[in-house]
Amino acid sequence: MEAVQKGGVTISGLQGAGGIGKTALALKLAEQLRDSYPDAQFFLDLKGTTEPLTPAQAMAHIIRGFLHRDTKLPDDEAQLSALYCSVLDGKRALLLMDNAASREQVEPLIPPEGSVLLVTSRQHFTLPGLFPKNLDILPPEDARALLLRIAPRIGDSADKIAKVCGYLPLALRLAGYALAEKRTMSPADYVKRLEKAGGAVELIEPFLNPSYRLLNRKMQNLWRMLAVFPGTFNSLAAAAVWKIPPEKAEDALNTLISYSLVECDETTGRCHLHDLVRDFAETKLSESEREEAGRRHAEHYKDVLAVAGDLYLKGGKEMMAGLALFDVERRNIVAGQAWAAAHWKEDDAAARLCSYYPGAADLLELRRHPSARVAWLETALEAARRLRDRAAESRHLGNLGIAYRQLGKPDRAIECFAQTLTIHREVGDRLGEGLDLGNLGNAYLDLKELGRATECLEQQLAIMREVGYRRGEGNALGNLGNAYRRLGESRRAIEHYKQQLPITREIGDRRGEAAALWNMSVVLDDLGERDEAIAKAEAALEIFEQIEDPNAAEVRGKLEEWRKGV
Repeated sequence: MEAVQKGGVTISGLQGAGGIGKTALALKLAEQLRDSYPDAQFFLDLKGTTEPLTPAQAMAHIIRGFLHRDTKLPDDEAQLSALYCSVLDGKRALLLMDNAASREQVEPLIPPEGSVLLVTSRQHFTLPGLFPKNLDILPPEDARALLLRIAPRIGDSADKIAKVCGYLPLALRLAGYALAEKRTMSPADYVKRLEKAGGAVELIEPFLNPSYRLLNRKMQNLWRMLAVFPGTFNSLAAAAVWKIPPEKAEDALNTLISYSLVECDETTGRCHLHDLVRDFAETKLSESEREEAGRRHAEHYKDVLAVAGDLYLKGGKEMMAGLALFDVERRNIVAGQAWAAAHWKEDDAAARLCSYYPGAADLLELRRHPSARVAWLETALEAARRLRDRAAESRHLGNLGIAYRQLGKPDRAIECFAQTLTIHREVGDRLGEGLDLGNLGNAYLDLKELGRATECLEQQLAIMREVGYRRGEGNALGNLGNAYRRLGESRRAIEHYKQQLPITREIGDRRGEAAALWNMSVVLDDLGERDEAIAKAEAALEIFEQIEDPNAAEVRGKLEEWRKGV
């Protein structure tokens, strides 16, 4: 409205998927503009999803609105276009062209200055003077309000029905009408019926089918396979699932976006299918397509997780980039692992996938709850044993032990660490042996067996220095600091933390740096050095918050106590 009133706007374009409310909003806009365009108001369905009108047919419809219906119109399109402009010249007319097929269909219909053209389309295109508006789903509160306005008796079920309908206006309206008309059906029963029927897909299928049918068979196949993505994805992921070059994947995605079958965030470049659209696409998948897409998706996101894990281990800014990559791809990574976990018994390729997924152990320790990691690792362990992969078996056992420790099960952890220690000693893997000894030492600390713990941790430190593994050396120093703190040897504990701190900074291990600072602060407070303890804890908290470490809450709480003098 503001753009039209300022002048200079010839066209307002409403774009989006079928059922998103383009026509409803265009009609509302036309109603509000009507008084400003008193000479004529036209509504014309351009039939873009079925048998599109030609520009000549559309122009003829408008011309006949001004001339006698029996007037013979020229057959030549150029002459018809001239007549179209002539009848509109000097007029203030409002033209609403609904359901446009393409830019080529609409461009000849642009009226002369003084009139305004409103266009709706499932396609996304540009034109000179176009003022575009891409429509999206309703916010939850608006979806709820729409349902209650149509059928007030929905009451407290409105939020649940809105969610099942994916907040899509058309699905919401159809659901509201159904409950307004079917008075014998309770809202709760209607929710169950929708869920049993696969959600609101059946409500909107008639409105998605036309867009789907406009695609050629190859594009239909590509679009169906996108149902494998549970959330957003980029063009590289689409290329991997489609098994085509990235540049061709970008072209295909742009085509699907133009048909409003795929949504794209222009800021991030990431694409997604609306939940209902995704469900509809999934109903079109054959079993072989579903299997193929699932395998390729799992393969791709196994590699994405590996990249994130490698970045994390590099420390510093790259560590943060690794965490950010995992966060943006979390849903896809979890879905990829779930596919591998469901298929590892069927073939070796799926078993290898299942075994690879928990590989980014350090990153996953920060981003996945221990119980979730246990589920991944137990399945990966079975897969590794199926493949007779001793290296992977020992790796999974070690990470299982760490997860069990975090779940407060040190006895289970020790069982795992003891098994992997045996394997590493059998194959002569000194680094693996050192890591196992460190893990055993920490588990014994949990059990308050301080003598056995210190013995294991001293061996860990010696091996890490022997093999030159700086990250392991830093961890060993931190572990020994914890052991000496438990033994009441505070000064000795602080010395180990002080040795650990420069190593963590050298290798960019932000989490290790924060842990060293936090441990030092606790010991300093024990020694009565509260001011220095607070300074170290504040530095630790800043890092923990940056990397979203769960330890941040504990540090924050302790700082509040210290500042109050508790």
